[in-house]
Amino acid sequence: MDFWRNFGDVRIDLNHSHSMIAEAAIASFLSPDADERREAAITKRLDQVDRRLARQERDSGIAVETLAVFVRFWLATTPALPEPAAQAARSKAAERYEAFVTALGRRLAKGPKLRQEISEDVDPKESGGV
Repeated sequence: MDFWRNFGDVRIDLNHSHSMIAEAAIASFLSPDADERREAAITKRLDQVDRRLARQERDSGIAVETLAVFVRFWLATTPALPEPAAQAARSKAAERYEAFVTALGRRLAKGPKLRQEISEDVDPKESGGV
């Protein structure tokens, strides 16, 4: 029953009769190149998924490397605090973290994202690395 209701909706949208739509669907299904067209559609979709996955992998790599460079730099340049100053810093940590999360939220909502600012065409071998 649900099929026929949806089928009727398609007919209304396309302004064609049921038999005309069914005939086209059956002809498409039985055509000699139906398998090839289906395979081409699946291949196209898999290529899109592959490109998205590659972008995700690239973005994750950028995030990991960014964090590693920051931590290395921070550890190399920031001396340990004496105990009284360390206690004061710990007491302000939650407030500073909330400010960081708020700023990050604004940045993510506003855009552009850092990953959009980084060129995808840069070859790490040519740029000499960081």
